[in-house]
Amino acid sequence: MTEDERNARARIVAAALVLFAERGPDAVSLRDVAAAADVSQPLISHHFGSREGLRAAVDDHVTAAFDHLLDMSTEELAAPSGGTASGFVEALLAGLPPGSAVPAYLRRMLLSGEPAGRALFRRWYDVSLDLLQRLEAAGVARTTADPAMRAAFLLANDLAVILLRDPLADVLGDDPLSADGLHRWADDAMDAYTRGVFREESE
Repeated sequence: MTEDERNARARIVAAALVLFAERGPDAVSLRDVAAAADVSQPLISHHFGSREGLRAAVDDHVTAAFDHLLDMSTEELAAPSGGTASGFVEALLAGLPPGSAVPAYLRRMLLSGEPAGRALFRRWYDVSLDLLQRLEAAGVARTTADPAMRAAFLLANDLAVILLRDPLADVLGDDPLSADGLHRWADDAMDAYTRGVFREESE
């Protein structure tokens, strides 16, 4: 594949990612993608075969980008001074450029019920469980009798800012995926995780 072909393919995937995230893959035609990428529709068919082939390529692109960010975030948070799982989503999304379509596309993948979305969720869960166990071993996190459930709980909190982004923005007056919103979310999550929410009777 020539450099021009690689560049054209990358433009097509980038354009499809934005459109799929905004409207959903089923509402986007190859003609829409061709116009957004400034290429011909036959060129898309040449590279990807069909809309389903293009969607699979976008899934692969987002999954690869997500895996890279996930690996970087895990290493950062597992370090002795790195923090706890409450900052996982902040560390993860901080690696994305402002206005990235990846969070919206991740939401669609995770809620689709399709194999790519289920595999992504499993990957995130496995990494969350591994991170929790490493933090417990380092004495940073409290041990739990049910680490699987604890990891699922932490993951659900991480996913909330992605899956519930719009209604959270409505009630908070702040986009939870903006830089300020992520800091605000992570700060309060950290406080809740470390100090607790409810008072002891003795207090």
